[in-house]
Amino acid sequence: MFFERAEGGEKALLVHIESLNIHENEDASEFVLLCESAGLAILDVVNVLLKSPHPKAYLGEGKVDEIASLVAGFDAEVVLFNAALSPSQQRNLEAALHCRVIDRTGLILDIFAQRARTHEGKLQVELAQLHYVQTRLIRGWTHLERQKGGIGLRGPGETQLETDRRLIRGRIKSIERRLEKVKKQRQQGRRGRGRAGVPTVAVVGYTNAGKSTLFNQLTESNVYAADQLFATLDPTLRQIVLPGVGEVILADTVGFIRHLPHRLVDAFKATLEETVEADLLLHVVDAAAEERLDNIDQVNEVLKEIGADDKRQLMVYNKIDLLEGVVPQIIQSEEDSAASVWVSAKEKQGFPLLLEAIASRLAEKMWRGSVCLPASMGDLRARLYDRKAIVSESFDEQGQFVCQVAISIDELSRIERQLNVDWQSLVLDIEPFG
Repeated sequence: MFFERAEGGEKALLVHIESLNIHENEDASEFVLLCESAGLAILDVVNVLLKSPHPKAYLGEGKVDEIASLVAGFDAEVVLFNAALSPSQQRNLEAALHCRVIDRTGLILDIFAQRARTHEGKLQVELAQLHYVQTRLIRGWTHLERQKGGIGLRGPGETQLETDRRLIRGRIKSIERRLEKVKKQRQQGRRGRGRAGVPTVAVVGYTNAGKSTLFNQLTESNVYAADQLFATLDPTLRQIVLPGVGEVILADTVGFIRHLPHRLVDAFKATLEETVEADLLLHVVDAAAEERLDNIDQVNEVLKEIGADDKRQLMVYNKIDLLEGVVPQIIQSEEDSAASVWVSAKEKQGFPLLLEAIASRLAEKMWRGSVCLPASMGDLRARLYDRKAIVSESFDEQGQFVCQVAISIDELSRIERQLNVDWQSLVLDIEPFG
């Protein structure tokens, strides 16, 4: 063990901090949901109005004594703070409360550890945990100092605490090397999809907005989906076919949350790169949530942090089955493109409209029309078939191929360069999408 700390448990007392600055406050109901998602038995919630954090124990002595009485009265095994505690504040609180103390970051890390299923996901979570833990090592077996024999070599040597720190640093470097390999593998996969001209659509949104349910309905998959925060950690890629567009890769991603710990963002960069490299983001929003506007802002904040804030977004307002008088619909933007779609993933309402909206947004970067290919251009025809760009084909009176084509503009430019083809000379007509 790395710590001399109180034993943990499942019986939890929650401490929600309310600041005079409402913009700094965390959501109390979300904090409760986080604790429930972690599998804790909640004994009580203590609301504390705090002007500014106390440097020693975050709270003043009187409030710490009050919480200590509640801990003893409820026989609580762990106290969770809806705030970020410094290592010294966490240690002082544990000494005063005589039980384990966990802050908001530690709670989210614990949930991530429970949810990670793939080897990559477990590595990412462990990396974030090790970065978090290495600042919280305390007095680990300092009495077991390593002695060295011989003249001039006798002394305290390396303490167990120093050993633990060294081991953690070594483990962090090992995990970072392995995740770098994962990153390169993902980049190779994305380059392959790019060469094939297959667009990628990433599903993003606030945690528990219904992303995985939507993903399962669109792809007929069985990705784990539940009414809990961070049900999905490991990214999943599936292929769907859209009319007029062809093959599309759909990527389900980890849910975002306000004040997502930076270490988690860093650890999950290999995963989040699917979002950064996507051609379109499906921003899923819980339409029934009162704080939906704030959730949208929080997601956009994380997207900015990972460098994906310039990506095109299609807003998907989910869970309309929980709202009265709301029907599936597409809302057009001023530029006459689909800006948002209102659906219910659970009831599969509005999915034809959703597919239409996704196709129309992807078609903004696609060429669609008919071309005439002489028999001598078999290599071009084979390339188009390889990219699944030919929607239909017929013959004219001269025996030439007349092909209806839907292909991304980027892929078309690449084919023109590689095969030295004058595409415009082959065009019969260009069709508007739809």
